[in-house]
Amino acid sequence: MPEFAELLEGYKRFRQDVYPAKRARFDELVADGQHPKLMIIGCSDSRVDPAQIFDVDPGDIFVVRNVAALVPPFETAPGHHGVSAAVEFAVQMLEVKQIVVMGHGMCGGCKAALTGDLDGENPGAGGFIADWIRLLDPVRQPVVHEHGTTGRDAERAMELAAVKLSLENLRTFPWVREKEQSGELKLRGAFFAITEGVLKVLDEASGEFLPEE
Repeated sequence: MPEFAELLEGYKRFRQDVYPAKRARFDELVADGQHPKLMIIGCSDSRVDPAQIFDVDPGDIFVVRNVAALVPPFETAPGHHGVSAAVEFAVQMLEVKQIVVMGHGMCGGCKAALTGDLDGENPGAGGFIADWIRLLDPVRQPVVHEHGTTGRDAERAMELAAVKLSLENLRTFPWVREKEQSGELKLRGAFFAITEGVLKVLDEASGEFLPEE
C-alpha cells in the first residue's frame, strides 16, 4: 500500500518519463480543452481503475466513481447531486456519445447492500454507506429470493443487478432518454472482475453479460 512518499516517487517517474513522452497530448488538451466521446461510471474500489483497464490516455474518457458504481434516479429535490451533476456535464456540455456503467467483482458496496450489515449505523460508522447503497433496494429482494444473502453467487448476482439498475436510472434523466432515443447517445453495461481479468458487456436483449475476447 503506497504511502504519500511513494506517491511522490511515482510522480517523479511521471515527470521524467510519461510527461515528456505525452507532452504533445497534454498541450493539445490545454489548447483545445477536453472532448471525450465516452463517459464511464465506475466503482471507487482501488482495484478497478477504468483508465488502466481500458489503457486510455488523458482526455479520452470522462469518469465518475462512487461506491458500487451507482446512478440515482433523476430528481430535482434540493441537495448535492454529485453523480447527476457529472451525468449532466458529460451529456449536455461535453456531448459524450456513450455512457458505460461498469460494475466489478468483489464489490464491497454490493455485498453490504445484500447482507444489510450496515443498516442502522450512524454516519462515520457506515451510515453514509448504508444510505447510499439503499439505492439497490429495488433489486435486492429478487437476488435474495434466488441466492440468499451470502456467498459468491449471491454477491455476483447483486453486482450484475446493480449495473442494470443504474442503466434504468440513467434513463430517468430526460436529456439522457431523449438522446438515447434519437441515437445521439448509447448506454452500455459492463462488468470486470480482477479474479478473471475479463471484461463482460451487457447484451440488453438477453440480459446476459457476455465476455469480450
